[in-house]
Amino acid sequence: MSLIKPKKLNKGDLIGIISPASSPDDLSRIEKGVLYLESLGYRVEVGKNVGKYYGYLAGTDEERLEDLHSMFQNKNVKAIFCVRGGYGSGRILDKINYNLIKKNPKIFVGYSDINALQLAFYSKIGLVSFIGPMLAVDFYDEISPFTEENFWKIITSDKKIGKISNPNSEKFFTLNKGKASGKIVGSNLTLITSLLGTEFFPKLNDSILLLEDIHEEPYRIDRMLNQLRLAKVFKQVKGIVLGNFIECVPKDPETRSFTLNEIIIDYFQNKCKLPLIYNVNHGHIKHNITIPIGLKCNLNATKGTLEIIENAVTK
Repeated sequence: MSLIKPKKLNKGDLIGIISPASSPDDLSRIEKGVLYLESLGYRVEVGKNVGKYYGYLAGTDEERLEDLHSMFQNKNVKAIFCVRGGYGSGRILDKINYNLIKKNPKIFVGYSDINALQLAFYSKIGLVSFIGPMLAVDFYDEISPFTEENFWKIITSDKKIGKISNPNSEKFFTLNKGKASGKIVGSNLTLITSLLGTEFFPKLNDSILLLEDIHEEPYRIDRMLNQLRLAKVFKQVKGIVLGNFIECVPKDPETRSFTLNEIIIDYFQNKCKLPLIYNVNHGHIKHNITIPIGLKCNLNATKGTLEIIENAVTK
């Protein structure tokens, strides 16, 4: 399957806003995020069901799906930004009209639970989407200059992305030396694992696997990595890039447990020795590196470098 790259975003373009998962507790965050986008010279259209509550979901499955389809169908919308993650994206995967999206490829941005949609888009039609900042999480208040610069450059320029760097040039660390090349795919460990055995799980042959997560205790990280191991995922991929694992510690500090680092070492140094770098600023963090899914990259774990060798968007 060939990649589908969306067109780059230009000033004055229309950005669509949807909530495929959960709504923020404070809906004013949506308004503030919209004002931020408008201040940069973009026009904004908010999905008609955005801001709804239905249990822990941002509206019913049908309502959230309607907004998704509507934004892809709207010829004037050039990019689609998600409000936040939470939970619920996976519930609509089997209801999506993927042919509609294939015919109307657009910049699609989000992370966390939104990663389920991104992996499905990549698996079903080869769409490059962007694991990056969300409206009511990253763009409503004090915005990280690093996140801003990195994100807008990637979606507004058709130039090769090049080397990926941390804020303040903080180094990536090496667990296993070696070199690998492949398409970078990921990133949320929980969401990746949840798609195993479904038609929405992407083919990972000759890929670089990107992983991050938040609020998962060490035994749960262990369980998910073991599931990927049993599914022979680590035999398919060529290398591993670890983003940030935020607050992945035991809820009870007195309980007997392995540390996250001990689990990482066990799986990636003892069980499979793929080229691996970590300390990559990607995930549920303020200073966040946007990663496009499906682009070719070169990983040099010996030198601790990661380079995306193609553009993410077209003219």
